[in-house]
Amino acid sequence: MKTTGIRHEDKYAPERRTPLVPDDVRFLTSEHDIPVKVETSPKRVFTHREFGAAGAEVTGDLSGCDIILGVKEMPVGYFRKGKVYVYFSHVIKGQPQNMPMLRDLMDAGATLIDYERILDEQGRRLIFFGRHAGIAGMINTLWTLGQRLKVLGKPNPFEKIRQAATYDSLDEAKSDIRLAGEELLANGLPEGAGPLLFAVTGDGNVAQGALEIMDLLPVEKASAARLAGDNSREQYDDPRKTYLVNLIPADYMVHRKGREFDLADYIAHPDAYESRFEHFLEPVDVLVNGIYWDEKYPRLVTREWLRNREEQGSLRLSVIGDITCDPEGSVECTVKATGIEDPVFVYDPATGDHAMGFEGPGVTVMAVDILPSELPRESSEHFSRLLSPWIPALAKADFQVPFNALQLPAELKRAVIVHNGRLTPDYAYLEEFL
Repeated sequence: MKTTGIRHEDKYAPERRTPLVPDDVRFLTSEHDIPVKVETSPKRVFTHREFGAAGAEVTGDLSGCDIILGVKEMPVGYFRKGKVYVYFSHVIKGQPQNMPMLRDLMDAGATLIDYERILDEQGRRLIFFGRHAGIAGMINTLWTLGQRLKVLGKPNPFEKIRQAATYDSLDEAKSDIRLAGEELLANGLPEGAGPLLFAVTGDGNVAQGALEIMDLLPVEKASAARLAGDNSREQYDDPRKTYLVNLIPADYMVHRKGREFDLADYIAHPDAYESRFEHFLEPVDVLVNGIYWDEKYPRLVTREWLRNREEQGSLRLSVIGDITCDPEGSVECTVKATGIEDPVFVYDPATGDHAMGFEGPGVTVMAVDILPSELPRESSEHFSRLLSPWIPALAKADFQVPFNALQLPAELKRAVIVHNGRLTPDYAYLEEFL
């Protein structure tokens, strides 16, 4: 069995997650005789003592490991010939900021496996932090809403909620959200602050996490058809509850030739569709964005739409929780990704400028790009539970054979982006980005 190492995360100072937690390390060492080394880390949410008690060797040197597991990107100069690196590489779109890392890994003669590409036959991700991105993102969105209303002189129950990163546990955060919901139900919102209509985009793990948090509040769910049929605010009239609509591409993407929406066709031919999302957005107060997006897909919210509504005095949208967080992407006013330490800015549609914090004219945007890090213990436990069953197959595999002879489960083999320094056939297209 190959020795497996767990790397110290060094890309972001606040990053405290780990790909494997002590309970699962204990299973791998005791049941499968897989040697596990854990690199020392002053900030990891699980302690050295916990890993040591689970059977791992805690060390400052992973050079003796054959397989190295991480969470975020690894730095240029880190890679060594013949070793296998497993992490979120963020290279499959040809992201320019990560091409030097990819080139360095290839030049080193190493192998790269990306969690994001471990998929089932239907293309669904099998190992992910998405649910906890949605959970942390919705907690932060509610916190942002409370602080923004407070700045505008409108005391509100959401002031009880803190940023996700400040809680010791998810249960503690949920308790505060329930208390805010009870106060909302008892006293409602002050005049001019509500009722509030939330829109959550997507139907994947991110959206499910966000909706899980919304269910802690007094919520009345609205359908996309109801929203499309009548943009009047009169139907959302109870200040003691929140209203919620979950929007998916079938609701707002329209075929340019009038054909019925087909998800597979949309994914294959996104240029054949146009977005009507902004029609749904007219009466919305809070948007939580949880979709997958890249440049070939239509945008949901444009700067032009925001500017026009602002000029007309009809802009109701107040807060955006952009969990997707593609700068200038599906939500074009997400002008930058933000950090845990400074997570919110206000975008002014009239000028296109933004100011960090909660003050100023415009739309308040929360756009933290490492949201699961704000719930490091729970998100690591969830991720490790999904990842650990695949580790024995990695530890048994002979990565020195040619790629076509590499014995791995199909789900893992599809995720091998680089094999011993060469792009694998499914990822040969990345050569043009290098």
